[in-house]
Amino acid sequence: MFKRNKKKDIVVAPEGSFRDIWRALIKNKRAVVGLIFIVVLVFVAIFADKIAPFGMTEQNLSNALQHPNGTHLLGTDALGRDVLSRILYGARVSVTIGISAVIISLFFGGIFGLLAGYYGGKVDTVIMRFTDILLSIPSILLAIAIVASFGPSLMNLILAIGIGGIPSYTRIVRSAVMAVREKQFIEAAHAIGLSNTSIMIKHIVPNVLSPVIVQATMGVASAILSAAGLGFIGLGIEASVAEWGTMLSLGREHIRTHTYLTVYPGLAIMLTILAFNLLGDGIRDAIDPKMRD
Repeated sequence: MFKRNKKKDIVVAPEGSFRDIWRALIKNKRAVVGLIFIVVLVFVAIFADKIAPFGMTEQNLSNALQHPNGTHLLGTDALGRDVLSRILYGARVSVTIGISAVIISLFFGGIFGLLAGYYGGKVDTVIMRFTDILLSIPSILLAIAIVASFGPSLMNLILAIGIGGIPSYTRIVRSAVMAVREKQFIEAAHAIGLSNTSIMIKHIVPNVLSPVIVQATMGVASAILSAAGLGFIGLGIEASVAEWGTMLSLGREHIRTHTYLTVYPGLAIMLTILAFNLLGDGIRDAIDPKMRD
C-alpha cells in the first residue's frame, strides 16, 4: 500500500495517476470546450497588443459611437475607441485579476487551513474564528470597502478580491487536512520521526490538492465576475484602462441606441465565466473516480 523511499527511508502516500485524470478530463466534451476557450483567452491576453487592430486608449472623436462596420468590427464607444480592441485588452486585465486574486486567496487560505486542520485545538479555534469574522462580511462588500478606502487601482482591486476569497480556501483546506491527517501513512511518518513541517509539506499538501485545484479553477471565474461588478459601479480601475465591467458601465448610458456597447463586453464576461466553470466541473469529475466512465 505504501512506497518506501530507500534513500531517505520515508514512507509516502500512494500517488494518483495524473494520466488517468487527464484521460478522464479530455473525454468530457464540455470541459474540453472550456479548456480551449481559456487557452485562447490567455493567448489573447498575452498578445493583445499584437492582435488588437487599434490601441487600448487610441481615440478619434470623429468616429464616436459608430455601429459595427468594416473598420470597427464591434463599433466604437463615446470617445471613438475601438470596442473590439478594448475587449481584447480587457482580457489581459481580467485574466491578471482572476489569477492574481486566486493566488492571494489560495496562499493565505491554504496556510491558515493547513495549520488549523493539522494542529487543531487552540490554533484551529483562533484561525476559524478569524475566518468566521471574514465570512460574516459579504465578500463583495468587503471588496467595495477596501477599494473605496484605498482608491481604484489594479493592485487594490486584486487585493480586495483576494482577501475576500481567503475564508473559502481556509475551510476547504482545513476539511481536507483533517480527513488526511488520520490516515495510516501519516501515522507512519510520525513513527519514523519526521517533523510536523516535513509531514505537512511532503505528505499532507500533495493529498489535499484535488479539491483546492477545483476551487481555484472556479475561483478565477468568481474573481473575474467580482472585478466586473466593481468596475460596473465605478470602483474598478481607471476608466482609461480597458476592463469589461468598466466598459459595461460606460456603455449603459447609450444602451437604448447603441446596445453593442454593453452586449459585447457582457458576452465576454459570460463566456469567460462559463468556460472556467465548465473546466472546474470537468476537473472535479475527472479527479473523483466515482464520476469516471
